[in-house]
Amino acid sequence: MGNFFTSLFSSSKAATPEEEKAKSDQKKFDILKYDGVRAQKMGQVAYAIKCFTEALNLQEDFETMTYLVAAYTVANKAEEALEVLNRMVELEPDHINTRLTRVSVLFMLDKDADVIADCQHVLELEDTNHLAWFLMGKAKRTTADPLGAIADLTKAIALKEDFTDAYLMRAQILLSMSQATEALPDVEKAIELAPEEETTYLLRGRIHEAMGNLDAAAADYQNTLELNPFNDEAALLTGNLLIAQERLDEAISFFDEMIDLKPEFAKAYAERGRAKNLKGDKEGAFEDLKKSIELNPEGDEAQKLEGQHTNFNDMYKGGIF
Repeated sequence: MGNFFTSLFSSSKAATPEEEKAKSDQKKFDILKYDGVRAQKMGQVAYAIKCFTEALNLQEDFETMTYLVAAYTVANKAEEALEVLNRMVELEPDHINTRLTRVSVLFMLDKDADVIADCQHVLELEDTNHLAWFLMGKAKRTTADPLGAIADLTKAIALKEDFTDAYLMRAQILLSMSQATEALPDVEKAIELAPEEETTYLLRGRIHEAMGNLDAAAADYQNTLELNPFNDEAALLTGNLLIAQERLDEAISFFDEMIDLKPEFAKAYAERGRAKNLKGDKEGAFEDLKKSIELNPEGDEAQKLEGQHTNFNDMYKGGIF
């Protein structure tokens, strides 16, 4: 019997120092990872990043990398997020969500040309991925390939018929190519799909204006302002349309209202000054121009003035308005 117990206990060997360290590291890793997850859920992003980073120093874990990328993105640390994503792609080159996440970060960093390769890889794995077609079209649009962008967006729409953003982007590209008539059906479809989205009305207004349908354009700009009274672009387009129609008093009154609503609206002062100048009110125009530059010393008006004489009449000769 004594030999039996001696044999039993001698068969269970004590853990080696390496095994003890591995066990300790695993415990530390688990604590850091889940502390990071809890911190991230509570909005403690800096602490979450610290936890995830230290956890990854102990163990290269794909899931933890995903959490770290999300935390870096929330913290506006796109370069750091990209570094982690690059490693994730090395580890799992065919992981579609990782590729698409990297695409989003590349857009944030204005590395649009690098987007196309990731989208193409996704499409090699899954050619019905409508989001990859859309994102590739977006990248081609910004890298001077409008026809390629239209082709990709068309494929995205064929795969997802209610893809509002794809219709909008295709309409924007067509308008930029002076094909307003062809752009109109796309923006009409986008409005049908998202009737409360202000940007759809704004785009349709620009399309109508390009087609010479000025009343329809004005109505759409007004629709945009009803959805969002603080939409600067809609306000400027409305006022500029009134100026173009030589309805100068209406333009001035309109910009009065916009400035009352948003006193720091520098461009509204500049455009009101332009309307006043066309009416012959040089003094009023000068005051508005001066106010615009005070509010936005780096704006277009200040840039136009650079190197010119400060005499007001000379400013107009320089094409300020």
